[in-house]
Amino acid sequence: MAKTIKKETIHAAGIDIGIYTTDFKNEFISLTDIARYKSIDPRITIHNWLRGRDVVEFLGLWEILHNPDFKRIDFDTFKEDAGTNAFVFSIKNWTDKLGAIGLFTKSGRYGGGIYAHIDIAFEFASWISPEFKLYIIKDYQRLKSDENSRLSLNWNLNREIAKLNYRIHTDAIKDNLILQELTPEQISYKYANEADILNVALFGMTAKQWRENNTDKKGNIRDDATLNQLLVLANMESYNAILIEQGKAMSERLVLLRELALKQMETLSAVSMDAIKRLPGGES
Repeated sequence: MAKTIKKETIHAAGIDIGIYTTDFKNEFISLTDIARYKSIDPRITIHNWLRGRDVVEFLGLWEILHNPDFKRIDFDTFKEDAGTNAFVFSIKNWTDKLGAIGLFTKSGRYGGGIYAHIDIAFEFASWISPEFKLYIIKDYQRLKSDENSRLSLNWNLNREIAKLNYRIHTDAIKDNLILQELTPEQISYKYANEADILNVALFGMTAKQWRENNTDKKGNIRDDATLNQLLVLANMESYNAILIEQGKAMSERLVLLRELALKQMETLSAVSMDAIKRLPGGES
């Protein structure tokens, strides 16, 4: 299993359920968290479920449908004793010997446990409690709705504007700050450093600091920005390009960019509040 990245937590009937992903497409839900709905020892509950022959056949079929590297011939041997009293399902053997990808075990005090692809996790939730499964699905749908909202047309438009202005920004850096004697590593550092000037001026932190403080989020600091922040960022990129061409020092540019960010964010917030007050039921 590739290194996982914590994505989100869903909430069902008072239980917090962790979701992890490797590519932000295939999501894995904590069976350990789901099992806590009915058990004080989730691992035993999960392994009792995995012992069933019908469950093993379901897992095998899921792998066949989704995993071209799954060892189907070895699976036939693996499932021979499934459902018998002597059968013990080993997740390590399942993944290591059969090349399965639908289940994995994650170590760690926080977020550790047994995880399964969402298709498998919902099957397990049905076994635990059909009612509880509905609670899980409901909050999972809420999570997907929130994600889709962030990918709305307006957000994407402002993100694209920021990307276009980023080209103006990088061209100014290339034409004015990149010296011929710089190594590729130094050039890369220069671009990253200039990008972080904008990040500090607008968000109050560097991209690295954001990642360290938001390990549970996907993307980067700018992917997490609000609509107003993206609009201001686009303006800052153009402004910083002008300041660079004017030959202003980095320390001076940071101060000017911070002033611009604060002023424009304040203006946009005031505009938003005025719009709210004009809505039916808003303040007169």
